Amino acid sequence: MKKMILTAISAALVLGMSACANKAAESAVQMDEQELNSANAPIVTEEELGLRKENLYTEQTTAPVRAEYTTAAPGTAKRFERAYENAPPLIPHSVDGLLPIKKGNNACLGCHMPDVAKSVGATPIPKTHFMDFRTQKMLGHLAEQRFNCSQCHVPQANVPTLVKNTFEPYFRDAGEKSRSNLIDTLNEGVK
Repeated sequence: MKKMILTAISAALVLGMSACANKAAESAVQMDEQELNSANAPIVTEEELGLRKENLYTEQTTAPVRAEYTTAAPGTAKRFERAYENAPPLIPHSVDGLLPIKKGNNACLGCHMPDVAKSVGATPIPKTHFMDFRTQKMLGHLAEQRFNCSQCHVPQANVPTLVKNTFEPYFRDAGEKSRSNLIDTLNEGVK
């Protein structure tokens, strides 16, 4: 009987302490809300958080960005500088008829394979694309992970900027504005 009474008293104490803790937490939350409201802090809506400035729960009023992609044929277009050292270069020519890239059908390889690129004036696929980074070994063929060129390389488009960009790229060597030295950089880290 004594044990039962002690258990009941213990349970009542635990419940009472728990209720007090919950009440204290509720009071703290109410005080935080009152402080925010009394400070007249500006309220930011969900629509103001992103770049779209539209309802985020529907796509009915959302239109794709109108972009003017280059229409120059491969081999005739001006090449763009890389955005930063070892950045994937942008595609300076039209991709009409070249996409989608499939494992058994990659039109990019016809001009950009290293043994062909120089003769047609194309940018050769860099050595990093012939390396298996899991095993750290050079392959005699294009690495399986890199057959989908359009995963990293995109055509240049004339579109308005949504956010002011003050980024200024740094190139350790001016030649890297038009070529990659990533394999050399990776090999330096292995030494």
